[in-house]
Amino acid sequence: MEEVIALKSYFTTDKGKTREVNQDYIFCSDEPVGLLPNLYIVADGMGGYNAGDFASRCSVDSFVTQVKKNDQPTVIGTMAEALKTANATVLQNARENEELNGMGTTFVAATVFQDKAYVMNVGDSRLYLLGNAMKQITVDHSFVEEMIRKGELQRKDARIHPKKNVITRAVGVEDTIEADYYEVETDNDSRFLLLCTDGLTNMVEDEEVFHIIMKYADTPQEAVQRLVKLANEHGGADNISIILVALKSE
Repeated sequence: MEEVIALKSYFTTDKGKTREVNQDYIFCSDEPVGLLPNLYIVADGMGGYNAGDFASRCSVDSFVTQVKKNDQPTVIGTMAEALKTANATVLQNARENEELNGMGTTFVAATVFQDKAYVMNVGDSRLYLLGNAMKQITVDHSFVEEMIRKGELQRKDARIHPKKNVITRAVGVEDTIEADYYEVETDNDSRFLLLCTDGLTNMVEDEEVFHIIMKYADTPQEAVQRLVKLANEHGGADNISIILVALKSE
């Protein structure tokens, strides 16, 4: 494993203004989890009244438990094995309980070493790297993202498309799970990692997100709270979950 640095994270999850239940679930540890030096996860559940809530919580808990006992020699191997276990656990619960049938969840996770972040995602919850600019690292597994790739939709129109919430991959839906994995170099200009659900990104433009985080870079928890407030002011149409990881001492 590579050399690690001490990180500080700031986070919140909010029901939003229109949903009755918060189906998002987050895990945030600046301390080691198993062989990983830190671990950050955001999951956005889908399903019936209780099913989405169960799916997100179950997937994250299962993932973390597996990481703690995993002996894979690589970071990506550890994350992949943990995701496989989480997927099987959610799927098994859905098959054993009719009320949970059809549930699933998005999943985005990251762990940070000295100069590199290891990232994985399934669905449309995102991770961004912020420094001199804000760069989306993950690629949404969604209907509108596929339309954008095919040239059938402009990215600026994706946030208002009627099928913007339709995802093409999720944890707990199929027997096999396919995730994307990234190794992200964090240079001297890198300041934050942002993990979030679409309750933020569907309500607030990336430019606004970047502006708020940089404006309150010295008080990151205030930045997080202001982002939630802005998402709710713009409609609060979904649950909002945010983890902001400071890569440098603020």
